[in-house]
Amino acid sequence: MNDLSRYPYLAQIESPEDLRRFPDDQLPAIADELRRYLIEAVASSGGHFGAGLGVVELTVALHHVFDTPRDRLVWDVGHQCYPHKILTGRRDRITTIKKKDGLAPFPRREESEYDTFGVGHSSTSISAALGMAIALQRRGDNRKVIAVIGDGAITAGMAFEALNHGGDVEPNMLVILNDNGMSISENVGAMTKMMARAMSSRTLNAWRERAKKAMPRESFFGRFFKRWEEHAKGMFVPSTLFEELGFHYTGPIDGHNMAQLVQALETVKDLPGPQLIHVMTTKGKGYEPAEKGPIEYHAVGPFDPVAGVVKKGAPAKPTYTDIFSDWLCDMAATDERLLGITPAMREGSGLVRFSKEYPQRYFDVAIAEQHAVTLAAGMAVEGAKPVVAIYSTFLQRAYDQAIHDVALQNLDVTFAIDRAGVVGPDGATHSGSFDLSFMRCLPNMVIMAPADEHECRTMLSTGYQYHGPAAIRYPRGTGPGAKMVEALETFPIGKAEVRRRGHHGLAILSFGTMLAPAAVIAAEVDATLVNMRFVKPLDEELILEMARTHKAFVTIEDNAIAGGAGAGVAELLAANGVTIPIFHLGLPDAYLEHGSREEVLTMAGLDLPQIRSAIVTRFPQFIASAVASAG
Repeated sequence: MNDLSRYPYLAQIESPEDLRRFPDDQLPAIADELRRYLIEAVASSGGHFGAGLGVVELTVALHHVFDTPRDRLVWDVGHQCYPHKILTGRRDRITTIKKKDGLAPFPRREESEYDTFGVGHSSTSISAALGMAIALQRRGDNRKVIAVIGDGAITAGMAFEALNHGGDVEPNMLVILNDNGMSISENVGAMTKMMARAMSSRTLNAWRERAKKAMPRESFFGRFFKRWEEHAKGMFVPSTLFEELGFHYTGPIDGHNMAQLVQALETVKDLPGPQLIHVMTTKGKGYEPAEKGPIEYHAVGPFDPVAGVVKKGAPAKPTYTDIFSDWLCDMAATDERLLGITPAMREGSGLVRFSKEYPQRYFDVAIAEQHAVTLAAGMAVEGAKPVVAIYSTFLQRAYDQAIHDVALQNLDVTFAIDRAGVVGPDGATHSGSFDLSFMRCLPNMVIMAPADEHECRTMLSTGYQYHGPAAIRYPRGTGPGAKMVEALETFPIGKAEVRRRGHHGLAILSFGTMLAPAAVIAAEVDATLVNMRFVKPLDEELILEMARTHKAFVTIEDNAIAGGAGAGVAELLAANGVTIPIFHLGLPDAYLEHGSREEVLTMAGLDLPQIRSAIVTRFPQFIASAVASAG
């Protein structure tokens, strides 16, 4: 915990109510302390960093001007929220963020009344704030609703759907567009270019506001100026777009100028109808290494605030993301039809090397998962071989497109699904608990889950060479260290692998990365162990043969038990009239809390001791036979 004696202002702020007691001229000093406190806190514990530094002044101004939590403040892209958490009663716990039993990494309603809407994925704030504003107005409640959208989130279609609706129903709400030119990587697309024009438009904007005040609105000159303004300002600033959507536009203003921020917020605070303030900020503001390296400093581990983040050497074992990155470039070298797609996750999904080596075949579509999937479908229609690199939880946002635009048309799209299964520190919003369940029910879809690095590379080739939709889901982090081959080999579709044959009637069917603990237990209890490899299609012939020669099954996976791979085994047995005791191990019917991957696996009952205990408790007769035989 930081030494509060070095932060005399923050020491007096336990809540925004305390902040509102300070006069405006002391707010810059408070912001300075908040920024230094944030740097010290994240340096000691790690966490999201650059985005929070960029909104320090904005966060102070919002909580100073508005009566939070009565006024509803909704954050978009939750990694902006660390300063908000510090000012809203969680100052002394900020170093516990992302840790087991600590603060959540994103706004969470259960954690604080100031977190009015839970956030993890981007581009939800305007929709949520609009819904709040409509509900409040229907009951005659005049409290304010403010959405803060930033870090590239405005590029998502959902944001514009909400703006389109908001301009039609005209709620009393305020949208703050925090424009820093970044998401996790640099922002891309035509919207970014339009926003960039605002950087050179502040002089024009100041002159426009002065002219408005000087000319009576209903005079001839006032009407002429209004007409000229509508045509001229679109050449310089993005105000036309937002005003045509029905939002009164203010800006762009300097998001690090406290006086300007407070004045702008006070001006629009009591104005009726939908308002939008365009704020220009710098990601990593106030910490030079983060300003110069916003990608590197988006999220960090613990570091020395004087020296900055020390670059680490390559890990002893490649991560699954590294394996995908190398495979993508290797396959692209053999097939010019391969095109790589990412929804704004170049670094996280491992496309940096591909983007440099094959820039004409690399497509970053910004934060637009739905577009990414249907774009791939369109490419496939014309004979290309698109590979969509996407996090498990981000694919959830494009589920309709995966069904309707890819699977239904049986198009040749490969899904490389990163961060599948237990993820850890980012918590429930980023835990890939459900992809096997929601993908398994789709006709035409082939689904694979590698147990190790070699299988990951081989499955990527298998899915790519399969003529139709295929998904390969793999976890965050490193694998067990299996040796990989350079050749682009493939597996036979739908064929499992028997790793060991037991002698006492118990068969363990393992899916994906749970093979490692399953192998330990199978050896201990002399069970048959099957590395299933394919979730769809299942190796039906092998499963039915195992059912004839064994007395009980255990299935194990790092996916939700409900509708997961084990459920597919049970459905197959039932469809063939086979009755056999079957025990499913997997993720519980609950959202997983944040912590390290190992801690979350323990919470889910999927660490080695708990798996062993569960199997022994469920099937003591087979364990007793194995022990007796060994004795």
